[in-house]
Amino acid sequence: MYSILKIQNILKPIQIQVVDLQAEIHYLLYDSRKISHEKNALFFALINRNDGHKYIHEAYQKGVRNFVLKIGSDYISDLPEANILWVSDTLYALQELAKQKRKEFEPPVIGITGSNGKTIVKEWLFQLMSPEYKIYRSPKSYNSQLGVALSLWGLTDYHNLAIIEAGVSKAGEMERLQEMIAPTYGVLTNIGIAHQEGFKSKIAKAEEKLQLFKNAETLIYPSKYLDGVICPYRPRKFAWGDESGNQLEVYSIKKQSEGKTIVTLSYSGRAFAVEVPFVDDGAIENAITCIAVMLRFGYDTVAIAERIQQIVPVEMRLELKNGKNNTSIIDDSYSNDLVSLQIALDFLNQQHQHAQKVLILSDIPGLNLADEKYLSKLRSLVSERNLHQLILVGPELSRYAVQIAPSATCYPSTEALQQEIKKLDFRDATILLKGGREFHFEKISKLLVAKSHDTLLEINLNAVEHNLNAYKNLLPSNVKLMAMVKAFSYGSGSFEVANLLQFNKVDYLTVAFADEGVELRNGGITLPIVVMSPDENAFDVILQNRLEPEIYSFRILRAFLSFLNVKKITDFPIHIKIDTGMHRLGFVPEELGALLDLLKDQTLVRVQSSFSHLASAGNSIDNAFTEQQIKTFDQFTIKLQEVLGYPILRHIAATSGIEWWPSAYFDMVRLGIGMYGVGMGRPDLNLQEVGQLKTNITQIKDIPKEETVGYNRHGVLHRDSRIATIKIGYADGYDRRFGNGVGQMLINGQLVSTIGDICMDMCMLDVTDIDASEEDEVIVFPDIKSAAIAIGTIPYELLVNVSQRVKRVYFYE
Repeated sequence: MYSILKIQNILKPIQIQVVDLQAEIHYLLYDSRKISHEKNALFFALINRNDGHKYIHEAYQKGVRNFVLKIGSDYISDLPEANILWVSDTLYALQELAKQKRKEFEPPVIGITGSNGKTIVKEWLFQLMSPEYKIYRSPKSYNSQLGVALSLWGLTDYHNLAIIEAGVSKAGEMERLQEMIAPTYGVLTNIGIAHQEGFKSKIAKAEEKLQLFKNAETLIYPSKYLDGVICPYRPRKFAWGDESGNQLEVYSIKKQSEGKTIVTLSYSGRAFAVEVPFVDDGAIENAITCIAVMLRFGYDTVAIAERIQQIVPVEMRLELKNGKNNTSIIDDSYSNDLVSLQIALDFLNQQHQHAQKVLILSDIPGLNLADEKYLSKLRSLVSERNLHQLILVGPELSRYAVQIAPSATCYPSTEALQQEIKKLDFRDATILLKGGREFHFEKISKLLVAKSHDTLLEINLNAVEHNLNAYKNLLPSNVKLMAMVKAFSYGSGSFEVANLLQFNKVDYLTVAFADEGVELRNGGITLPIVVMSPDENAFDVILQNRLEPEIYSFRILRAFLSFLNVKKITDFPIHIKIDTGMHRLGFVPEELGALLDLLKDQTLVRVQSSFSHLASAGNSIDNAFTEQQIKTFDQFTIKLQEVLGYPILRHIAATSGIEWWPSAYFDMVRLGIGMYGVGMGRPDLNLQEVGQLKTNITQIKDIPKEETVGYNRHGVLHRDSRIATIKIGYADGYDRRFGNGVGQMLINGQLVSTIGDICMDMCMLDVTDIDASEEDEVIVFPDIKSAAIAIGTIPYELLVNVSQRVKRVYFYE
């Protein structure tokens, strides 16, 4: 807790408005959509993809009374009851506050950086060293300029060790992170290809990362990554590797068939062996780094070997799954602390598909609820989220249940909750499972989640958000954005994706048919929704669900006007489709006069927008045609607005148009396939893959040459072969054209080809040349663009054809 007066002394603002010098600040806010604890919160108006100053009045209306704003911002008006500190740079001010918090923290701090493995090493060190230390660690993967500052704010005098991770993507970023973290001990995980585009060379990247350790006492690192790199700083070096000069020498690494690895090491002249419960190279490397840290902290090799054997995979993501009885399950079953609980509760609040919200919470390891400060924090976290039901699991939470929430239901253990889960009869609810790893809430998840089909489509909501923002960055601030969620969001989901888009404040959603819009309304979506293919039978549904129809012909327009007249409805929003050359749907320019005659001087409808579709915006040989479409559209809509006598939104650019035709932006653009990670040729957007279709191997057989595989005996073997059968077929959306070697999948990082015809529920792969076992994971489309080309189609078709029987799992990191 800092008073606003103390914060003023730290930040030294250029200008102030202070009405309460003693206001206590416990929480930092930077997003008006995630307001909580508003009375004791300080809102930083950050300027990044969006200008946070646009939302200060929204935050003020929600009760926030403490702000840090940029001097000279255009969005600031009267906030009479607020403490306001004006600074030159709001992010820098937040980082200065974090620096002060770190200076007041006297115990040692471990700072971790590297291209990969930072979060895993941090979480494993927490698992390995928690018995001796009260460890504070960065939540999830908060390692950016903003994330590190927010992480450091959580330091308290309860902890006696902190582990903070730092990530950089370009030169010049580490200096500020080093100043904030000021690590006592430095840990370098590796130097890889991640974010390579931000550096001149691999050595330049290493030099940037090493800045984190310039004042550290000790640097712990794999020596192979700093070969040829000069470290200009003087921390004590603790290197590990297979060379004899390393402080920790790796004698041998022997992978076992049971999924474990025996690592033999030497430290201070004594050899010892450790069993690592993984076989992949990255996990082994991260485990050895953890061993090196533990040795530096004085652990004996026997204790290290015992604990390393027990480390478990790290899941740092929230998973959103369809549950039984019309429920949604947010599965965050692997870590539990106050910061990650707040993040999970924020995600729960984004979900509007069900009226009821349920939290199932386990004991929080290391949280001393006997201390009123921590009890109060937990109480306020759960009390401000309008939970319909709170279920507490574990002896510690049960002991303090009355102080946390008098209406909470308590269970002493996960096993006790398992026995009673059917009696709870969850229905029509979003359920957040937030449990420490030792409580094994995955057992509860299995009881609540619907569909057991082993094939699943993982949807990365972070990637959707990233891609959305990549396109937003191309747009002027006055251009609105319509997001296409038709066809089950291109196969990616319904309300799950729409909730995220609503949270990110897109202006419109668009569906193909009215029933898709109804599903979104039933899922709690309140944004305007355009229906692109309405018919007369859907007019009642459109009206009842506040949907907005696309009007593309005189038949539909006259029918809708007649319907509204009977219903005595006026000013109903519609969207006029113009055919400028696509020749699919829409009014042609020659029909403008007749259209205007129908629309002018009537009060039944109000034209919200008029739009068209570019037929070939991504094809440069058709540029002249595209320019003519834009010109035709401009002329048509100017005349339309003149006759209507009021402004309308004009939009013609979809994903290709957004990428290549700024002249086509007008008042709004429509983002479709690009949002799902399939761009139209601009690599600078750095789009991320949204969906990954996965399955696993059911059986592997050794089959001699000249035998055949599958229906019609099309899969002829020309050598002795190992054939894997996997759980996906054309009923799941894996096209039959992928059979007989056309389709390729990924197993353990290696490509394999199909063999034989694709069956309804299964297909077969030739795994003769790779190391594969039954139950191994299979990536169905390693490269969706290449897969589409292989069968002469486009990625759209592959995405939308993934069957609804395939379970969707949504995750948000």
